[in-house]
Amino acid sequence: MSESLSRRRFATAVSGALMAVAAAPSIARAAAAGGAASGAASATTATDAYTQQFLTQYNKIKNPANGYFSAAGIPYHSVETLIVEAPDYGHQTTSEAFSFWMWLEATYGRVTGDWTAFNNAWTTAEHYIIPTHTDQPTNSSYNPSSPATYAPEWPSPSDYPSALNTSVPVGQDPLANELTSTYGTADVYGMHWLLDVDNKYGYGNTPGTGAEAGPSASGPSYINSYQRGSAESVWLTIPQPTTDLFNYGGPNGYLDLFVAQSGAYSKQWKYTDAPDADSRAVQAAYWAYRWASAQGAEGQIAASVAKAAKMGDYLRYAFFDKYFKQIGDCVNASSCAAGTGRSSEHYLLSWYYAWGGAEAGGGWAWRIGDGASHQGYQNPLAAWALSTVATLTPQSPTAQSDWSGSLTRQLEFYQWLQSAEGAMAGGCTNSWEGQYATPPAGTSTFYGMAYDWEPVYHDPPSNNWFGFQAWSMERVAEYYYVTGDARAKALLDKWVAWAVSQTTVTATNFQIPSTLGWSGQPDTWNPTTPGANSGLHVSVVDYGNDVGVAAAYAKTLMYYSAKSGDTASGALAKSLLDVMATFADTIGISVPETRTDYSSFGATVYVPTGWSGKMPNGDAIVPGATFTSIRSWYKSDPNWSQVQTYLNGGAAPVFTYHRFWAQADIAMAYAVYGELFEGAGTGPTATPPTVPTGLAASNVTSTSVTLTWTASTDSASSVAGYTVYRGSTKVGLTTGTSYTDTGLTPATGYSYTVTAQDPAGDTSAASAALSVTTSAAPAGGSCTAVYSVSSDWGSGFNGNVTITNNGTTATKTWKVTWTWPGNQTISNMWNAGYTQTGTSVTATSMTYNNAIAPGASTSFGFGATYTGTNTAPTVTVTST
Repeated sequence: MSESLSRRRFATAVSGALMAVAAAPSIARAAAAGGAASGAASATTATDAYTQQFLTQYNKIKNPANGYFSAAGIPYHSVETLIVEAPDYGHQTTSEAFSFWMWLEATYGRVTGDWTAFNNAWTTAEHYIIPTHTDQPTNSSYNPSSPATYAPEWPSPSDYPSALNTSVPVGQDPLANELTSTYGTADVYGMHWLLDVDNKYGYGNTPGTGAEAGPSASGPSYINSYQRGSAESVWLTIPQPTTDLFNYGGPNGYLDLFVAQSGAYSKQWKYTDAPDADSRAVQAAYWAYRWASAQGAEGQIAASVAKAAKMGDYLRYAFFDKYFKQIGDCVNASSCAAGTGRSSEHYLLSWYYAWGGAEAGGGWAWRIGDGASHQGYQNPLAAWALSTVATLTPQSPTAQSDWSGSLTRQLEFYQWLQSAEGAMAGGCTNSWEGQYATPPAGTSTFYGMAYDWEPVYHDPPSNNWFGFQAWSMERVAEYYYVTGDARAKALLDKWVAWAVSQTTVTATNFQIPSTLGWSGQPDTWNPTTPGANSGLHVSVVDYGNDVGVAAAYAKTLMYYSAKSGDTASGALAKSLLDVMATFADTIGISVPETRTDYSSFGATVYVPTGWSGKMPNGDAIVPGATFTSIRSWYKSDPNWSQVQTYLNGGAAPVFTYHRFWAQADIAMAYAVYGELFEGAGTGPTATPPTVPTGLAASNVTSTSVTLTWTASTDSASSVAGYTVYRGSTKVGLTTGTSYTDTGLTPATGYSYTVTAQDPAGDTSAASAALSVTTSAAPAGGSCTAVYSVSSDWGSGFNGNVTITNNGTTATKTWKVTWTWPGNQTISNMWNAGYTQTGTSVTATSMTYNNAIAPGASTSFGFGATYTGTNTAPTVTVTST
C-alpha cells in the first residue's frame, strides 16, 4: 500500500564533476518566458519579479486549456496521460496532488487576499477523495478490541496471496471510541490515496455512490494498487477497485490475489491513506490560517481550517503499529505482545494507515496502522501546528498530547537518521519484513524499532530518491522558520552544508543530487546521549535537474536562510529559481526526461497458477499477463508510438512532463522568495502579542508545579499558543493559560517564564520571571504522583496521573489510589489496569511500564463521566 509519485520513478542520470555555483540570469529577464495564460485569475498585489513569476505559473496551472484539471475540477497527476511512476496513468490523481493544490491556493490567498480557491480545494476534496459514509458504510461494526486479522507480508508478488492467521494476537485500537464520541460518527475522515479521474480502468467506483458501476460510469473512480510486498514495483501491480462487488476480476473479484482465507469471500470496501499527503494538507491549512490572520481574514477560511484539524485527528492512526502490537523488540508474530493503551504507538508518521469493511449487512469492519516509518514522510510543522495552534488543534481529548509527543519523536527520528555527511537515511520498522521477523544481528534500533535503509519498498530502494530529502527537510526548515527551534537548526546546519556541496548552478542549467547510495547504519538511539553516526554514510550516485525537486530544495534553502541569516543558502536558492525560469514553456516549467524504465511496459505481472479473471474492458488477467496486456488501452495513447519504437529496439523515449505537484511547488517557490526576500504580498504582521500577565504558581508538590497566567491579546489576530520555559529550557507548549511541570526534584528552586505566539509566528517578550521551590519529598515512599485534568466538557473529562521515582533504585511495580469527593466514574483507562468501587479507584502498573528508573517518570490516562462538580482528589502512590 504505497503512495509515491516521482519518488518512485527512475530519474534520468546525469553524470559529471561538480562545478562552482555560477551566476544565473536574473529572474526579471526570465520571468516572462511563456507568458501569463488568459482567462485565469490575476494578481492584486504583485510588485516584485518573483511574486509575478508565481502568478504567471499559477495562471498556467489554472488555465483550463492547459489540462491540469478534469471537467469536475480535480487535479490530474500530470497533464500528459502516458506516464508510469506510482500512479500508472497520468490522468489518475492522488491525495498528494490534492494536498499540493491546497497549498498552492493558500499561497494564492496570501498574494491576492482571495481565499475562494483555497476553500474550493477543500470542498472538492470532501466530495471526491475523502470517502463519504456511503463509500464506507459499515464502520459502526468495527470492534476496537479486535481491529484486524493478521496476514503476514512477503518479499515478492509471487508469494501472494497471503493467508489470514486468526491465531496471531492483535492489539487494541485506543482511538476509535474517542473519535466516534468526538464527531458523532464511526466513519474515518482521511484522503484515499488514488483516484482514477476519468474512470480509465472502468471500475466505476464513483465517490459518493459506494457502487461498482463499470466502464459506462462518468467521472472519477476510487481505485487501489500495490498490496503485494516490498519488491512490487509499479510495473508488477494489478490495480483493483476499492469497492469490490465481484463484478470484475475473478469469481472473488480481486480479493484472492492478495489474501487467502478459508470459506467464502465477502464483497467489501477498503481505503488507504497516505500520511504525508494528509499532513501536507494540514501544513497548507496552517499557512493559510497564518496568512489570512495577518489580513484579518481568518474567518473566511475557518471552516476549511477546521476540516484540516479534523483530518489531523484521524491522521493519528499513522502513529500505531499495523496490528496495534507493542512498539519495540516486536519479534515473532505469535509471541510479540498485543498492545494496550498507548503501548502500540510509535508517534511517527508511518507509510500508511488503512480501513475497510463488509458491504452493508456484512457486520464487520477493520482498521490498521503501519509500523514502517520513512524519514521522507515526517512533518514537524504539521505536528507543531496540531499541538500548539488553537484553531488547528483537533477536538479529541488526547489529540493534542499525541501530536506534541509526535513532534518530539520526529525530531529525534531525524537526529537518529542523520548521516555523517548530513543527508537523512531511510527509517525504521516495528515489523521486520512486514511479518515481525527477526532483523539481522547487529541491526541498530530506534526505541526498539529496527533500522531499515529502504523502508516499505525496494524496487527502487525507497530512500534513494533525493526528492525525499528535499520534501522532508523543507518541512523541517518551515518548522525552524516559524519556531526557531534549535533542534531543527542543528539538523539543517548539517543537511544544508551537504546539499549545497553537491549542487551546481550555471547560467543555463543546474545539477542537484538525483539518486543516493547508503552504507552503514546509525547508532542505536539513546535519547540521553545520542550517537554521532560516524558509521552511517551517503553517496551521490548520479545528478539531475528535476525541476519539482529543485523547487522544494530551493524552499528549504530559503526558509533556512531567512531564519538563520545564512546568506549563501538564500543566494543559491535565487540562482536555482532564476535558471529554472529559463525552462518555461507554454503550460509550465519543465525539462525533458529520457525514460529507459519504459522497457518494463512488457514486464510480466504475477498471476497465481489457476487464477483467471478479466479487467472491466475484457483484458485477461491470467498467468503470463504483462503490464500492458491488462492495460491494452495504453496502445491507443497519442504518445504510445515512442514506447513501441523503444520496445522494438529503438531509442529510449524522451518526454517532457508537467506533473501537478511539481508545477505547483515551482510556483510556490517563487512566491516564497518574494515573501521572504522581496517583501511581497500580504505577509504576517510584525506586531507581537502582548506579554502574558499574572503568572502564578499553585499545587506545588515535591515533583511538580502548576503555572497559571492571564490570557494575552494581539491587536492583529488571536494568540496561537504559549511556550513555557524552566530557566532557559523549553518545557511546554499549550494553547491554554495553565501548564503543569512535572518530574522536578524535591526541595529545589526553579524559575519560569512564559511567552505568547500569534499565528504569524511573532513572539512576545518573556513574562516576568517567577521563582518556585518544590516541597520536600514525602515520607514513607520514594514515588510521588500528580493528578491533572487535560480536558473537561461538563459531563465528562480526561485525566492524567504522572508518577515520578524520587528514589535511588528502579521500581518493580506501582499502585496509585484515590477517592473522589464527587460521583466521577471511569469509563476507560490506558497505560494502567484499574478497579473502581464506589468512589475509590486503584490503578496498577502494566508489564511495560512497571519499572521506573530513578529520577524518571511514567504516566497513565483515563476518561471519566460525572455530574455536578469535578473536584480533584488526593492521590497516593505505593511502589515496590
